[in-house]
Amino acid sequence: MAMKLKTTTNVTLDGVMQGLGGPDEDRTGDFERGGWAIPLVDAEVGQYLDEVYAAADAFLFGRRTYDIFARSWGTFDDPDTSPVAAALNSRPKYVVSNSLTTPEWDGTAVFSGDPETAVRRLKQSGDGELLVPGSGMLVRWLLASGLVDQLDVLTYPVIVGQGTRLFPDAGPDMALELQRSESTSGGITIQSYRPAGAARYVGSNLHPQDVSWSDGDRRG
Repeated sequence: MAMKLKTTTNVTLDGVMQGLGGPDEDRTGDFERGGWAIPLVDAEVGQYLDEVYAAADAFLFGRRTYDIFARSWGTFDDPDTSPVAAALNSRPKYVVSNSLTTPEWDGTAVFSGDPETAVRRLKQSGDGELLVPGSGMLVRWLLASGLVDQLDVLTYPVIVGQGTRLFPDAGPDMALELQRSESTSGGITIQSYRPAGAARYVGSNLHPQDVSWSDGDRRG
């Protein structure tokens, strides 16, 4: 058995993941539109987050997301009142970083040097679920390294027009297989994907008339 590595990321319709929790959460790059997620969170998203964090046996972070979580969830007054806080404060946390040397959040270990070997060993060390919250740069690296088993994306019905995106303009490509898709009462979509190898493209010798379209698609 091996640990299942699952990522969960909140993004806007234009793919921005930066500063979802508040205006001062992450102002990197002069980002001024933080706090876009909180007004849109509904009961279904709250339940999803409670369940996905409670099901995690350990957490894996990039440095920036770890610092944000340590300042908020790591200083939670009474973790037992929140399934998310309870899980984060009671279970192992791992950070991929070459600059963090003395983490202050209890239960934290740092992966430096060769993180791929460290993450692979962690996955092979037992069963259960290893959850990666946020951590866009880390998620992209994990996908490129073939270490992600499930990619969860929560898309919020808002366009913020600036900020760091989950996937930048240039990067490696990949096919995904949809495992789950639902929409909440507030219009947030929750989709789970499984990496499915290389992306496929239409060949240069394929003409539009060779593609089958429905009548509705033709009219569109």
